[in-house]
Amino acid sequence: MTSTGDLDLVWGCKAIAKLLGVTERACFHMLESGELPARQIGRRWVVSRRKLREHFEGEAA
Repeated sequence: MTSTGDLDLVWGCKAIAKLLGVTERACFHMLESGELPARQIGRRWVVSRRKLREHFEGEAA
């Protein structure tokens, strides 16, 4: 079972944009178009740091 401390989630477009080093507008576009491995929960976006890292490492290969 995973404890909350093990979760590597980033919540919200603003935080995701900061992590990626892009504008919020660019981040929102990537989220809406499905370019990022994220999910929308209610009105907020959430992304796993691990899945995001794997996504970009896969593109580099």
